Amino acid sequence: MTEMTDELLCRTRLARAQRGDEAAFAQLTAPQHRELQLHCYRIMGSLQDAEDLLQETLLAAWRGLEQFEGRSSLRGWLYTIATNRCLNALRDKARRPQPAGFPAERAAALSESVAEISWLQPYPDAWLEGIADAAPGPEARYEAKETVALAFVSGLQQLAPRQRAVLVLRDVLGFHTDEVAEMLATTEASVNSALQRARAALERRLPPRRDRLAVPLTSAERDLVRRFAEAFESDDIDGVVALLTEDVVVSMPPEPEWHQGRAAVRDFLYARHVGRKGPWRFLPTGANGQPAYAYYLRDGETWVLSGLFVIGVRSGGISSITRFDPEGLLDRFGVPETL
Repeated sequence: MTEMTDELLCRTRLARAQRGDEAAFAQLTAPQHRELQLHCYRIMGSLQDAEDLLQETLLAAWRGLEQFEGRSSLRGWLYTIATNRCLNALRDKARRPQPAGFPAERAAALSESVAEISWLQPYPDAWLEGIADAAPGPEARYEAKETVALAFVSGLQQLAPRQRAVLVLRDVLGFHTDEVAEMLATTEASVNSALQRARAALERRLPPRRDRLAVPLTSAERDLVRRFAEAFESDDIDGVVALLTEDVVVSMPPEPEWHQGRAAVRDFLYARHVGRKGPWRFLPTGANGQPAYAYYLRDGETWVLSGLFVIGVRSGGISSITRFDPEGLLDRFGVPETL
């Protein structure tokens, strides 16, 4: 009975929206806002781009609503618009002059690192509530929480745009092959070919499965992260290094900084410590389903927001530290500008 009532309500709102009722359109599409934005984020790797493309998607849907005939679900129709808007944006970006990347001799070493994705941004955990477990269809190949982790999102950015879109639609969201073919105005054979290449390329770039999952931490892992933050706050660099895995990676997109291994990270942290003025404080938050900390540096009597650390955890220790700039980003995480 409830499903029939919901379906009738949806049809009523759709009919009103197609007659020009903006309020009905807003009610009709509101349940899809978060998952559409996350979809755009997975394809683009940029939170800012995802926000912009969500608005473009809703505007295009509003303008084209009269042509929606209901042959597919409204959700599928919105995903079609969002995916093609993302592909258009990626084509536009490819035509623009690109910033200089890493030296060629470092390219191989960076192949699995978020460092080479200069546009990568973190995604607030608060925006994942209610969608990370609900969105995938029955044919989804990856666990929902795995597909929001930084390692997975950065791995997607290495794929060709159409391969990226096909993999997300098929293996992340679980749409059928014929649905994806219709969304991208192509053939099922083309979808299957792109998907096969995308799966192979992504698996080569992703770390072992447990390392890339954004899963609830065990009590021991939570304690590990707490001790890591306390050591950082007290400038106990040796204490920080003792909590790292042997193959730990530190990266700082968009800066060309990338350090792998305990020894390299220890040298980097000591060099940064010398150049940093005063102590810092950490405030816990969450990003991409992973533990994260907003960090603050002292400016006179005030602690000023200076960046965000997203932490990768394995049972053996801290496996990755990704640092992000605060400008235009951390207000989305609900943390204060000063302490």
